Amino acid sequence: MQDKTNNQESSLTRRDFIKTAAIGAGAAAIVSMSLTEGQSQTQPAEAPKTQPSATPLKLEDVLKKAREKLYPRCRVCPECDGRACSGEVPGMGGIGSGKSFHNNYDSLAKIQLKMKTFHDVKKPDTSITLWGHKLAVPILSAATGGVTYNMGLKGKMTDEEYIDALLGGCIKAGTIGMAADGIGDPLDIYEIRLKAVAKYNGKAIATIKPKTQEEIIKRIRMIEKAGGLAFAVDIDSAGRAARALPGQTVEPKTMKQLKELAQCTKLPFIIKGIMTVEEAEMAVECGAAGIVVSNHGGRVLDHTPGSADVLAPIADKVKGKIVIFVDGGIRYGADVLKMLALGADAVLVGRPLLRGAVGGGQDGVALLINKMKNELVDSMVLTGTADVKKVKRDILIV
Repeated sequence: MQDKTNNQESSLTRRDFIKTAAIGAGAAAIVSMSLTEGQSQTQPAEAPKTQPSATPLKLEDVLKKAREKLYPRCRVCPECDGRACSGEVPGMGGIGSGKSFHNNYDSLAKIQLKMKTFHDVKKPDTSITLWGHKLAVPILSAATGGVTYNMGLKGKMTDEEYIDALLGGCIKAGTIGMAADGIGDPLDIYEIRLKAVAKYNGKAIATIKPKTQEEIIKRIRMIEKAGGLAFAVDIDSAGRAARALPGQTVEPKTMKQLKELAQCTKLPFIIKGIMTVEEAEMAVECGAAGIVVSNHGGRVLDHTPGSADVLAPIADKVKGKIVIFVDGGIRYGADVLKMLALGADAVLVGRPLLRGAVGGGQDGVALLINKMKNELVDSMVLTGTADVKKVKRDILIV
């Protein structure tokens, strides 16, 4: 009994140490950068006296403010690997032991890039076209929500402010974001998010929890009215069926039900939560326009592999038949390139952009996306990769 108590105390001590270290030294461990891609850090010698130059937004300041607002739900750790927040659901951690979150991060970290410098790649093309809409970079915001119950931001940031920061920041960076749904969110909260989709002329993808068919189709009609680019159903949330609030239903879906959703609208239908080759092929068969290779950020089922571990075999089977997105542990531009080399068409980034939105609003989100874009460009140049649409797998050491 004494050994068990000592082990618990040791675990708590370690957790407290990580919390304290993240709060006190986290921001200082991250290099700041200016918001605008390519903007010089040196200011003009003589700025107009009537219009002084604004101080560039610094990443360390954004993360510091995010930490102040999000703590203790999120420590905004220098390295977001899920260790400090294991088991914190609701919250920002991974479910249970946190292994699925850890595996997302670790599966990417173990992959290395082959450095190549004997080539003529100087200005890589980072743009993609998604259902007729051109994006400057293959990085989209993932669907993140739960301003009160996940982020603990009651009285600090509203749902309206959060979704505007997220989608508006993506637009500033030349890309698009996703608007979330929540199992326990009332319909008026979802309507707030769709108003933001409409505000940005539909340049967003709206997600829907795997509710009843009737409830999903009701929301599809709302997305159509808002002018959304596409919609996604995060099937992986079906794992929360046993924990759904009274009056709320989330459920797995049959092929017949998925086909019904694909056929009830002209909007591209994305199925989020694909982790096997079999279900990727079934998504193609049921008429989906896209899939997201995802274990829901490690937040629904403990002990799943990381998304980077399952992406390549899925891409080998369905690449070119369906748009392949992936999320899970993507923190740097080099991570983006790794996922593209494994077969993704684009990536979704969750927790980092959440912090950008909380700590810096639209500018904080754009800052982080542009940081990742700059890192992506550097990684492409140093691997001889000219185009994000044609990334070769042989640049990887797996």
